[in-house]
Amino acid sequence: MMLALVLPALLATSAAPTSPAHSAMPPHAITAVSALPTDYAQTIAAARAERVKQLTTPNGWLALIGRHLISPGLNTVGTAPDNSIILAAGPPYLGTVTFQNGTVMLTPAPGALLTINDQRIQQPTELIYQGTAPTTVVFDSANFYVMMRGDSLFLRVKDREADRLKNFAGLDYFPLDPTWRLEATWIPFNPPQQVNITNMIGQTTLTPVPGKAVFTRDGRTFELFPIDEGGAELFFVITDLTAGQETYGACRFLSAAPPQNGKIMLDFNQAENPPCAFTPFATCPLPPKENRLPIRVTAGEKNYRGEHH
Repeated sequence: MMLALVLPALLATSAAPTSPAHSAMPPHAITAVSALPTDYAQTIAAARAERVKQLTTPNGWLALIGRHLISPGLNTVGTAPDNSIILAAGPPYLGTVTFQNGTVMLTPAPGALLTINDQRIQQPTELIYQGTAPTTVVFDSANFYVMMRGDSLFLRVKDREADRLKNFAGLDYFPLDPTWRLEATWIPFNPPQQVNITNMIGQTTLTPVPGKAVFTRDGRTFELFPIDEGGAELFFVITDLTAGQETYGACRFLSAAPPQNGKIMLDFNQAENPPCAFTPFATCPLPPKENRLPIRVTAGEKNYRGEHH
């Protein structure tokens, strides 16, 4: 059903005129544009429908309602104002979270109804935060888990009744433009370079960069550095001259399949907003200086028209 709704709109906007990039070169000077697959519009429509589905799940980014620093020692948790960690949802006094020697322990308050894996907990319980499956504590319509950013630990809180989730305003895109589907040359770094990446909360981390993608647009050459996140795909954090106007001010995300024969495909029609565009409680990376494009990338996802940051 979602794809049936998205595809006609996508095809309609694809026929609309696009804003030309600022360049002295005429449009026909665009180079390295890849041949368009026959099912291209359908593939993009399906990806965008899936993105809406993921954003609007009860545990998605729109459900995020809190990010709270866990201080060393004992932290009281709940919605009451005298807690050291004040939640936006849940009971007045949920319990205590103790952070000591790298271990986080949750002690439920008397009478608090907390569950982990559908089992009620009433005794002190360790909250695992390393790895891909942190311990998730459920209470009322909300849940939280511990996450690490840099050297700090935070409680990340989500609520399936969050206002941002209920009031999701949909996603807007530039008209589909095949000239923004560009074949780039992949230049690997051996060994990988180390680049400082700063996130939205001011933390800076030295991050490996496995190589760079070099592409041309309107006769000009540009380079993009991907962040190595351990997956098969290349992950780029980018910004351009539409930022803060048509697109989200901080950055957009772009993923690409692994290089083949020294080439990768950069499809800016698939550029999307980071979680920080939808909630102030995400900790998105910001683009390195190499990924601040001095052109207007009039493709991909536009600024969110609902409540954004």
